[in-house]
Amino acid sequence: MPKLFDPVEMGALSLPNRILMAPLTRGRAGRDAVPTAIMAEYYAQRAAAGLIISEATGISREGLGWPFAPGLWTDPQVEGWKPVVAAVHAAGGRIVAQLWHMGRLVPESVSGMQPVSASPTRAPNRLHTYDGKQEPNDARAVTLEDIDRILADYASAARNAVAAGFDGVQIHGANGYLVDQFLRDGTNQRTDDYGGPIANRLRFMREVVEAVAAEVGVQRTGIRLSPIGESQGANDSDNAALFTAAAAELERLGVPWIELREPGPQSTFRAADEAAVSPAMRQVFSGKIVLNSDYVGQSAEAKLEEGIADAISFGRPFIANPDLVERIRSGAQLEQADVATFYSRGPEGYTDYRTWPEQEAA
Repeated sequence: MPKLFDPVEMGALSLPNRILMAPLTRGRAGRDAVPTAIMAEYYAQRAAAGLIISEATGISREGLGWPFAPGLWTDPQVEGWKPVVAAVHAAGGRIVAQLWHMGRLVPESVSGMQPVSASPTRAPNRLHTYDGKQEPNDARAVTLEDIDRILADYASAARNAVAAGFDGVQIHGANGYLVDQFLRDGTNQRTDDYGGPIANRLRFMREVVEAVAAEVGVQRTGIRLSPIGESQGANDSDNAALFTAAAAELERLGVPWIELREPGPQSTFRAADEAAVSPAMRQVFSGKIVLNSDYVGQSAEAKLEEGIADAISFGRPFIANPDLVERIRSGAQLEQADVATFYSRGPEGYTDYRTWPEQEAA
Protein backbone atom coordinates (compact mmCIF):
# COMPACT_ATOMS: atom_id res chain seq x y z
CA MET A 1 0.00 0.00 0.00
CA PRO A 2 1.23 3.53 -0.72
CA LYS A 3 2.60 5.74 2.03
CA LEU A 4 2.31 9.51 2.42
CA PHE A 5 5.94 10.03 1.43
CA ASP A 6 5.83 7.84 -1.66
CA PRO A 7 5.84 9.65 -5.02
CA VAL A 8 2.73 9.52 -7.19
CA GLU A 9 1.81 10.29 -10.78
CA MET A 10 -1.41 12.25 -11.31
CA GLY A 11 -1.74 12.56 -15.06
CA ALA A 12 1.05 14.80 -16.30
CA LEU A 13 1.97 15.76 -12.72
CA SER A 14 4.80 13.88 -10.97
CA LEU A 15 4.52 14.49 -7.24
CA PRO A 16 7.28 13.73 -4.71
CA ASN A 17 4.81 12.90 -1.92
CA ARG A 18 1.08 12.40 -1.35
CA ILE A 19 0.55 15.33 1.02
CA LEU A 20 -1.37 17.94 -0.97
CA MET A 21 -2.24 21.47 0.07
CA ALA A 22 -6.00 21.87 -0.29
CA PRO A 23 -7.50 25.04 -1.79
CA LEU A 24 -7.84 27.70 0.92
CA THR A 25 -9.50 31.07 0.34
CA ARG A 26 -7.44 33.66 2.22
CA GLY A 27 -8.55 37.07 0.85
CA ARG A 28 -5.14 38.64 0.17
CA ALA A 29 -5.65 39.71 -3.46
CA GLY A 30 -6.54 43.24 -4.47
CA ARG A 31 -10.07 44.50 -4.97
CA ASP A 32 -9.44 44.02 -8.69
CA ALA A 33 -8.75 40.32 -7.97
CA VAL A 34 -5.06 40.77 -8.84
CA PRO A 35 -2.71 38.62 -6.71
CA THR A 36 -0.37 40.53 -4.41
CA ALA A 37 3.30 40.06 -3.56
CA ILE A 38 2.61 38.56 -0.14
CA MET A 39 0.83 35.66 -1.83
CA ALA A 40 4.12 34.57 -3.43
CA GLU A 41 5.75 34.35 0.00
CA TYR A 42 2.79 32.42 1.44
CA TYR A 43 2.69 29.77 -1.26
CA ALA A 44 6.48 29.40 -1.48
CA GLN A 45 6.59 28.70 2.26
CA ARG A 46 4.40 25.65 1.62
CA ALA A 47 6.11 24.37 -1.54
CA ALA A 48 7.18 21.08 0.10
CA ALA A 49 3.62 19.83 -0.47
CA GLY A 50 3.44 17.21 -3.17
CA LEU A 51 1.07 19.59 -4.93
CA ILE A 52 -0.41 22.96 -4.01
CA ILE A 53 -3.98 23.52 -5.16
CA SER A 54 -4.41 27.28 -5.29
CA GLU A 55 -7.13 29.11 -3.46
CA ALA A 56 -10.37 29.29 -5.43
CA THR A 57 -9.79 31.68 -8.33
CA GLY A 58 -12.56 33.41 -10.25
CA ILE A 59 -13.05 32.76 -13.96
CA SER A 60 -15.04 35.99 -14.45
CA ARG A 61 -16.38 39.01 -12.62
CA GLU A 62 -19.83 37.41 -12.73
CA GLY A 63 -18.52 34.25 -11.10
CA LEU A 64 -16.40 35.74 -8.31
CA GLY A 65 -18.17 36.98 -5.23
CA TRP A 66 -15.68 36.50 -2.41
CA PRO A 67 -14.08 39.82 -1.43
CA PHE A 68 -10.35 40.05 -2.13
CA ALA A 69 -10.17 36.63 -3.79
CA PRO A 70 -8.00 36.39 -6.92
CA GLY A 71 -9.09 35.97 -10.53
CA LEU A 72 -7.80 34.70 -13.85
CA TRP A 73 -9.83 36.65 -16.39
CA THR A 74 -7.70 39.79 -16.96
CA ASP A 75 -4.14 40.38 -18.09
CA PRO A 76 -3.18 42.12 -14.80
CA GLN A 77 -4.42 39.07 -12.90
CA VAL A 78 -2.28 36.78 -15.04
CA GLU A 79 0.71 39.03 -14.46
CA GLY A 80 -0.03 39.02 -10.74
CA TRP A 81 -0.04 35.22 -10.63
CA LYS A 82 3.26 34.84 -12.50
CA PRO A 83 5.56 35.72 -9.56
CA VAL A 84 3.44 33.58 -7.22
CA VAL A 85 3.80 30.52 -9.42
CA ALA A 86 7.48 31.29 -10.05
CA ALA A 87 8.15 31.47 -6.30
CA VAL A 88 6.60 28.03 -5.79
CA HIS A 89 8.65 26.59 -8.64
CA ALA A 90 11.84 28.21 -7.34
CA ALA A 91 11.19 26.51 -3.99
CA GLY A 92 10.86 23.14 -5.74
CA GLY A 93 7.07 22.92 -5.67
CA ARG A 94 4.19 22.30 -8.06
CA ILE A 95 0.94 24.30 -8.15
CA VAL A 96 -2.36 24.10 -10.03
CA ALA A 97 -4.99 26.82 -10.31
CA GLN A 98 -8.45 26.09 -8.95
CA LEU A 99 -11.03 27.59 -11.33
CA TRP A 100 -14.16 28.91 -9.61
CA HIS A 101 -17.63 30.11 -10.53
CA MET A 102 -19.71 30.68 -7.41
CA GLY A 103 -23.10 30.78 -9.13
CA ARG A 104 -25.88 31.88 -6.80
CA LEU A 105 -23.37 32.49 -3.98
CA VAL A 106 -22.05 35.65 -5.66
CA PRO A 107 -23.38 38.76 -3.86
CA GLU A 108 -24.71 41.34 -6.31
CA SER A 109 -22.88 44.06 -4.36
CA VAL A 110 -19.54 42.42 -5.21
CA SER A 111 -20.04 41.45 -8.86
CA GLY A 112 -22.38 44.30 -9.83
CA MET A 113 -24.80 41.89 -11.51
CA GLN A 114 -27.56 39.47 -10.60
CA PRO A 115 -26.17 36.06 -9.66
CA VAL A 116 -26.83 33.09 -11.92
CA SER A 117 -27.49 29.45 -11.17
CA ALA A 118 -28.92 26.30 -12.70
CA SER A 119 -32.38 27.44 -11.60
CA PRO A 120 -33.93 30.59 -10.12
CA THR A 121 -33.16 29.99 -6.45
CA ARG A 122 -31.68 31.84 -3.50
CA ALA A 123 -28.81 30.75 -1.26
CA PRO A 124 -29.89 30.14 2.34
CA ASN A 125 -27.16 31.97 4.24
CA ARG A 126 -25.71 35.46 4.45
CA LEU A 127 -22.74 36.01 2.16
CA HIS A 128 -19.33 37.66 2.57
CA THR A 129 -19.02 41.10 0.92
CA TYR A 130 -16.62 44.03 1.11
CA ASP A 131 -18.95 45.55 3.71
CA GLY A 132 -19.48 42.49 5.89
CA LYS A 133 -22.12 39.78 5.70
CA GLN A 134 -25.20 40.52 3.55
CA GLU A 135 -28.36 38.68 2.61
CA PRO A 136 -28.13 36.69 -0.65
CA ASN A 137 -29.82 37.83 -3.85
CA ASP A 138 -32.28 35.89 -5.97
CA ALA A 139 -30.40 34.08 -8.72
CA ARG A 140 -31.70 33.83 -12.26
CA ALA A 141 -31.52 30.61 -14.25
CA VAL A 142 -28.80 30.62 -16.88
CA THR A 143 -29.94 30.49 -20.48
CA LEU A 144 -28.32 28.26 -23.08
CA GLU A 145 -26.50 31.35 -24.32
CA ASP A 146 -25.28 32.00 -20.76
CA ILE A 147 -23.95 28.44 -20.57
CA ASP A 148 -21.97 28.92 -23.79
CA ARG A 149 -20.53 32.14 -22.39
CA ILE A 150 -19.62 30.57 -19.05
CA LEU A 151 -17.94 27.63 -20.77
CA ALA A 152 -15.91 30.15 -22.76
CA ASP A 153 -14.97 31.84 -19.47
CA TYR A 154 -13.71 28.51 -18.10
CA ALA A 155 -11.67 27.97 -21.27
CA SER A 156 -10.22 31.47 -21.11
CA ALA A 157 -9.29 31.11 -17.43
CA ALA A 158 -7.59 27.78 -18.20
CA ARG A 159 -5.55 29.43 -20.96
CA ASN A 160 -4.63 32.20 -18.56
CA ALA A 161 -3.53 29.65 -15.97
CA VAL A 162 -1.11 28.20 -18.50
CA ALA A 163 0.10 31.70 -19.36
CA ALA A 164 0.73 32.37 -15.67
CA GLY A 165 2.87 29.24 -15.43
CA PHE A 166 0.59 26.92 -13.43
CA ASP A 167 1.30 23.20 -13.77
CA GLY A 168 -2.36 22.44 -14.40
CA VAL A 169 -5.84 23.31 -13.19
CA GLN A 170 -8.50 22.00 -10.89
CA ILE A 171 -12.17 22.72 -11.57
CA HIS A 172 -14.07 23.69 -8.42
CA GLY A 173 -17.11 21.43 -8.59
CA ALA A 174 -17.78 21.26 -4.85
CA ASN A 175 -19.31 23.05 -1.85
CA GLY A 176 -22.53 24.29 -3.42
CA TYR A 177 -20.94 26.47 -6.12
CA LEU A 178 -22.08 26.59 -9.76
CA VAL A 179 -21.00 23.13 -10.95
CA ASP A 180 -22.46 21.65 -7.77
CA GLN A 181 -25.66 23.66 -8.27
CA PHE A 182 -26.10 21.89 -11.62
CA LEU A 183 -25.29 18.46 -10.20
CA ARG A 184 -27.78 18.39 -7.33
CA ASP A 185 -31.52 18.10 -7.78
CA GLY A 186 -32.13 20.39 -4.80
CA THR A 187 -30.74 23.34 -6.75
CA ASN A 188 -31.22 22.11 -10.34
CA GLN A 189 -34.90 22.21 -11.21
CA ARG A 190 -34.42 22.57 -14.96
CA THR A 191 -36.59 20.70 -17.45
CA ASP A 192 -34.19 20.91 -20.42
CA ASP A 193 -31.17 18.71 -21.22
CA TYR A 194 -29.28 20.12 -18.23
CA GLY A 195 -31.87 19.05 -15.63
CA GLY A 196 -34.00 16.15 -14.49
CA PRO A 197 -32.28 12.73 -14.46
CA ILE A 198 -28.71 12.37 -13.23
CA ALA A 199 -27.37 11.92 -16.77
CA ASN A 200 -28.68 15.36 -17.68
CA ARG A 201 -27.43 17.01 -14.49
CA LEU A 202 -23.93 15.74 -15.26
CA ARG A 203 -23.92 17.57 -18.59
CA PHE A 204 -22.70 20.96 -17.34
CA MET A 205 -19.84 19.35 -15.39
CA ARG A 206 -18.89 17.34 -18.47
CA GLU A 207 -18.88 20.41 -20.71
CA VAL A 208 -16.78 22.38 -18.23
CA VAL A 209 -14.23 19.55 -18.10
CA GLU A 210 -14.16 19.35 -21.90
CA ALA A 211 -13.73 23.13 -22.27
CA VAL A 212 -10.87 23.23 -19.78
CA ALA A 213 -9.17 20.07 -21.05
CA ALA A 214 -9.24 21.45 -24.59
CA GLU A 215 -6.99 24.29 -23.37
CA VAL A 216 -4.59 22.60 -20.94
CA GLY A 217 -4.91 18.91 -21.85
CA VAL A 218 -6.95 16.40 -19.89
CA GLN A 219 -3.77 15.08 -18.23
CA ARG A 220 -3.38 18.46 -16.51
CA THR A 221 -7.06 18.71 -15.51
CA GLY A 222 -8.48 17.73 -12.12
CA ILE A 223 -11.78 18.42 -10.39
CA ARG A 224 -12.92 18.85 -6.79
CA LEU A 225 -16.27 17.39 -5.69
CA SER A 226 -18.06 17.18 -2.34
CA PRO A 227 -20.06 13.93 -2.32
CA ILE A 228 -21.75 14.71 0.98
CA GLY A 229 -25.06 15.97 2.24
CA GLU A 230 -26.18 19.59 2.10
CA SER A 231 -23.46 22.14 1.28
CA GLN A 232 -24.35 25.85 1.34
CA GLY A 233 -27.95 24.97 0.57
CA ALA A 234 -27.17 22.51 -2.23
CA ASN A 235 -28.36 18.96 -1.65
CA ASP A 236 -29.48 15.93 -3.60
CA SER A 237 -32.10 13.27 -3.02
CA ASP A 238 -29.50 10.54 -3.72
CA ASN A 239 -25.94 11.74 -3.29
CA ALA A 240 -24.52 8.21 -3.57
CA ALA A 241 -26.06 7.59 -6.99
CA LEU A 242 -25.23 11.10 -8.23
CA PHE A 243 -21.56 11.12 -7.33
CA THR A 244 -20.93 7.52 -8.35
CA ALA A 245 -22.33 8.47 -11.76
CA ALA A 246 -20.15 11.61 -11.76
CA ALA A 247 -17.06 9.48 -11.08
CA ALA A 248 -17.99 7.15 -13.95
CA GLU A 249 -18.38 10.14 -16.26
CA LEU A 250 -14.99 11.53 -15.22
CA GLU A 251 -13.49 8.12 -15.90
CA ARG A 252 -14.96 8.19 -19.40
CA LEU A 253 -13.51 11.66 -19.96
CA GLY A 254 -10.06 10.49 -18.90
CA VAL A 255 -9.68 12.89 -15.98
CA PRO A 256 -6.58 11.64 -14.11
CA TRP A 257 -7.40 12.81 -10.59
CA ILE A 258 -10.28 13.95 -8.45
CA GLU A 259 -10.25 15.53 -5.00
CA LEU A 260 -13.17 14.75 -2.71
CA ARG A 261 -14.14 16.85 0.28
CA GLU A 262 -15.69 14.14 2.42
CA PRO A 263 -16.03 15.18 6.07
CA GLY A 264 -17.62 13.14 8.80
CA PRO A 265 -20.07 14.17 11.51
CA GLN A 266 -17.28 15.49 13.74
CA SER A 267 -15.68 17.71 11.07
CA THR A 268 -14.39 21.09 12.18
CA PHE A 269 -15.76 22.68 8.97
CA ARG A 270 -19.21 21.87 7.52
CA ALA A 271 -19.74 18.48 9.09
CA ALA A 272 -21.71 15.82 7.21
CA ASP A 273 -23.53 12.80 8.56
CA GLU A 274 -24.02 10.79 5.35
CA ALA A 275 -22.07 7.64 4.56
CA ALA A 276 -18.93 8.16 2.48
CA VAL A 277 -19.46 7.79 -1.27
CA SER A 278 -15.74 7.46 -2.09
CA PRO A 279 -15.73 3.63 -1.85
CA ALA A 280 -18.41 3.42 -4.55
CA MET A 281 -16.63 6.07 -6.63
CA ARG A 282 -13.39 4.05 -6.36
CA GLN A 283 -15.15 1.12 -8.05
CA VAL A 284 -15.85 3.12 -11.22
CA PHE A 285 -12.88 5.53 -11.29
CA SER A 286 -9.39 4.24 -12.06
CA GLY A 287 -7.58 7.59 -11.70
CA LYS A 288 -6.11 8.97 -8.51
CA ILE A 289 -8.47 9.91 -5.68
CA VAL A 290 -7.44 12.60 -3.19
CA LEU A 291 -9.46 12.72 0.04
CA ASN A 292 -9.84 15.85 2.15
CA SER A 293 -11.15 16.86 5.56
CA ASP A 294 -9.82 16.58 9.10
CA TYR A 295 -6.92 14.22 8.43
CA VAL A 296 -3.68 14.21 10.42
CA GLY A 297 -0.58 12.14 9.76
CA GLN A 298 -1.75 8.86 11.27
CA SER A 299 -5.32 8.98 9.98
CA ALA A 300 -4.05 10.00 6.54
CA GLU A 301 -1.75 6.96 6.40
CA ALA A 302 -4.63 4.75 7.48
CA LYS A 303 -6.84 6.09 4.70
CA LEU A 304 -4.16 5.29 2.10
CA GLU A 305 -3.90 1.76 3.49
CA GLU A 306 -7.62 1.24 2.90
CA GLY A 307 -6.93 1.43 -0.83
CA ILE A 308 -9.52 4.11 -1.65
CA ALA A 309 -7.34 7.21 -1.47
CA ASP A 310 -4.10 7.72 -3.37
CA ALA A 311 -3.26 11.00 -1.63
CA ILE A 312 -4.61 13.26 1.11
CA SER A 313 -5.12 17.02 0.91
CA PHE A 314 -4.72 19.08 4.07
CA GLY A 315 -6.42 22.44 4.51
CA ARG A 316 -6.30 24.21 7.86
CA PRO A 317 -3.14 22.39 9.02
CA PHE A 318 -1.27 24.03 6.14
CA ILE A 319 -2.39 27.49 7.30
CA ALA A 320 -0.63 27.31 10.65
CA ASN A 321 2.16 24.91 9.63
CA PRO A 322 4.07 26.08 6.55
CA ASP A 323 6.39 23.10 7.09
CA LEU A 324 3.51 20.63 7.48
CA VAL A 325 5.24 17.98 5.36
CA GLU A 326 8.27 17.89 7.65
CA ARG A 327 6.14 18.02 10.78
CA ILE A 328 4.22 14.95 9.63
CA ARG A 329 7.48 13.20 8.70
CA SER A 330 9.05 13.85 12.11
CA GLY A 331 5.90 13.57 14.21
CA ALA A 332 6.31 17.14 15.45
CA GLN A 333 3.41 18.90 17.13
CA LEU A 334 1.07 20.84 14.84
CA GLU A 335 0.18 24.45 15.51
CA GLN A 336 -3.47 25.55 15.43
CA ALA A 337 -4.59 28.24 13.01
CA ASP A 338 -5.99 31.55 14.26
CA VAL A 339 -9.46 31.72 12.73
CA ALA A 340 -9.69 35.47 13.34
CA THR A 341 -6.86 36.09 10.84
CA PHE A 342 -8.06 33.81 8.02
CA TYR A 343 -9.13 36.82 5.91
CA SER A 344 -7.34 39.65 7.69
CA ARG A 345 -5.67 41.02 4.50
CA GLY A 346 -2.20 41.31 6.03
CA PRO A 347 0.76 39.07 6.99
CA GLU A 348 -0.70 38.24 10.40
CA GLY A 349 -1.96 34.66 10.38
CA TYR A 350 -0.71 34.31 6.81
CA THR A 351 3.06 34.42 6.38
CA ASP A 352 4.09 34.79 10.04
CA TYR A 353 3.54 31.22 11.23
CA ARG A 354 6.85 29.68 12.31
CA THR A 355 8.43 26.42 11.23
CA TRP A 356 9.13 23.75 13.85
CA PRO A 357 12.88 24.62 14.09
CA GLU A 358 11.98 28.29 14.52
CA GLN A 359 9.58 27.40 17.33
CA GLU A 360 12.17 25.23 19.00
CA ALA A 361 14.78 27.98 18.79
CA ALA A 362 12.36 30.48 20.32
